[in-house]
Amino acid sequence: MAKLRVTLVQQPLVWAEPAANRARFAALLAPLAGSTDLVVLPETFTTGFSMEVERLGEPAGGPTGVWLADLAQELDAAITGSVITADGGRYYNRLLWAEPGGAPLKHYDKRHLFRMGSEHQHFTPGSCAWSVPWRDFRICPLVCYDLRFPVFSRRRPGLDYQLLLYVANWPAPRALAWRTLLAARAIENQAYVVGVNRVGPDGHGIAHAGDSAAIDYLGQPLAELGGEPALVTVELDAARLYAFREKFPAHLDADRFTLEL
Repeated sequence: MAKLRVTLVQQPLVWAEPAANRARFAALLAPLAGSTDLVVLPETFTTGFSMEVERLGEPAGGPTGVWLADLAQELDAAITGSVITADGGRYYNRLLWAEPGGAPLKHYDKRHLFRMGSEHQHFTPGSCAWSVPWRDFRICPLVCYDLRFPVFSRRRPGLDYQLLLYVANWPAPRALAWRTLLAARAIENQAYVVGVNRVGPDGHGIAHAGDSAAIDYLGQPLAELGGEPALVTVELDAARLYAFREKFPAHLDADRFTLEL
């Protein structure tokens, strides 16, 4: 049964310089060609977590989308991360999903906007989560603050997956919450969880401790990246996941939630 190689890319970001970040990631990722199935970049990986949306907002279908599509083709892997995006007169913290083979880009707009950082004053929230099939896995990609809202990501008939992803710019003072909630999402959904955070200070001097991780359906870490720049590939095994769900089918007793978005 299927196995999925996932590469966690935990790196510092050059503040508000999209071209510099794209060039750096391209050089860093080039050696991965043919050796991974999915590459996960941090939240707002071209700029850092900035509220200067008018200056930094990239048009939908802009240079980063083109770059991601080309890179996916070069690596023969899907690649994802979020970008400040201008679309229809509004701004979104938009996760882009690129696959090799010329498939159109998919996107998810961050639903939960971080009001403590004034994100809700500058960005428009997205609506619903979705999952995408990729190499015999089904994957649900989400963004940073979404991690705090378990009902939104709950695995259910309309949102099934084997892997739940979070791309993030999660500050160091709340590192314990990040680590704890990643494990909680894995346990409650009986799914693999991958969280990729940046490291280093941003343009406002806010520290980011990394702590990117891949976690199995039991809440056990498969990889923990710590606080330094790192690039780590883990292999996820669908057969083990399905065997555990069959042996311990807690999802059959889950409460029914209604999401009014």
